[in-house]
Formats: sequence, structure tokens, C-alpha cells
Amino acid sequence: MSEPLLRVEAVSKRFGGLLAVDAASLVVEAGGITGLIGPNGAGKTTLFTLVSGFEKPTTGRILFKGRDVGALAPHERAALGVARTFQIVQPFAGLSVRENIAVGAHLRHPRRDDALGKAEAVAERVGLADRLDAPASGLTVVGRKRLELARALATEPELLLLDEVLAGLNPSEVRDIVPIIRDLRHSGVTILMVEHVMQAVMSLCDTVYVLAQGRMIAEGPPAAVTRDPAVIEAYLGHGAAARLAAREAAHG
Repeated sequence: MSEPLLRVEAVSKRFGGLLAVDAASLVVEAGGITGLIGPNGAGKTTLFTLVSGFEKPTTGRILFKGRDVGALAPHERAALGVARTFQIVQPFAGLSVRENIAVGAHLRHPRRDDALGKAEAVAERVGLADRLDAPASGLTVVGRKRLELARALATEPELLLLDEVLAGLNPSEVRDIVPIIRDLRHSGVTILMVEHVMQAVMSLCDTVYVLAQGRMIAEGPPAAVTRDPAVIEAYLGHGAAARLAAREAAHG
């Protein structure tokens, strides 16, 4: 059996007295889309910061292509093929869309002209081709989301970490972004995504992990995970699973 692209083994992260991630493990197979869901404050973004290198685990291991990368800095992991987006999108406001994307492209393309050429190709993929020379500061929310995705994609990652790339978008905008994510997967980019838009999770992900209070409480196909009583309790509170079951029985 081949080694998964990413393996997180019993990783914990403590900030003083707060245990933000508690012995969490997950596996991301190459070529697929894996989802990470959970209530607000569950530790999902903290786990992303550990995988991408912006924080170091207190305990546990993070393996990328079989190599322990737990001690590597973010730029070193990016060079290996790990890229991430951020929940709060902050483009370089003084630069154009093209120049913002080129910032990511410079990782693989040191020459400015090459980086700008790569930026143009990436902009086409994410639907920003008509905004290349516009100032990044003038983009709408969905435009900034596309730009954040483009900047990460310009680093030519093998593993792309999407941190709530659909947050703050209306249903129409979500429908426009979902095919872009699906196309990235078809082009060979492996994706691990944190997301609250469950419709997107259900349609995109092969496997879903559920984090609650820093611990993994469920994993499996999306449809099975969303029916898991432990997951329902984590999202809706104690007794919710029993109440839903009783309601379904009454209407059955």
C-alpha cells in the first residue's frame, strides 16, 4: 500500500494552559479531497497552522510524503509542495492582481517575467483573467477569495490547504468556486479543506474528519459522518442526536 501524501500522527498543540489540538490524527491520500469540519473553536485552523509550519506541534508527528516535516519552517514546506490559504484574506493592497499572484509564483520562478507569466496562467484557472491589472485593493469579497486561492496555487503545490475558502460567500458565489476546486483536484492537486459550507463538503470531499474540542471524533465518507450521533452532538449539543432520531421516527 502506497504512503499517503500527508499523515498527521497523534499531534497535540498547547498554548500555555490551553490544549488547542489533542492527539489528533488524519491521513490525506494523494489525488483526493479531504475535509476537516467541526464546530467553531474546535481547533481546525490550529491544525492547519501545524501542517503548514506556522506553529510547531507540542507532541506528535507530521509526515509529508513519508518525511517528518514537523521542524521545517513554512517556506521550507512550501518548497516541498505544501501551500495554504488563510481565513482572513489580506492581499498586498498596493499591488495589482497579477503582482499579488506573482508573489507566490516566485517560489518556483525567480525571474520576474517568468513569475508574471505564471501569474497570468493561474489567474485564468481561478477566474481572475479579466482583473489581472486591477488593483488588488479593489476586489470584492469573492474576488479576494479567488486571489488568495491563486496566490497559493502559484507556488505549484502538491498539497493545497484551503482554510474556509467559501466563508462569507453567497450561495451563487459558492456555486462558482466549487467547480474551480474540483478542477484543481482533477489537475493533480491534492486538497485538505476546512469548511463550514456543508453542501460543498458533501459534494467535493472523498473523506471527512471531524474535530471537536481539539480531538478527532469521527472520520469517513461525508454522508456517513454527518449522520454520526457524536458529530450531531458536537454541532447541536447534548441530546440532539436522540431528538433528531425521535423526530424522524415520528414522521416516518
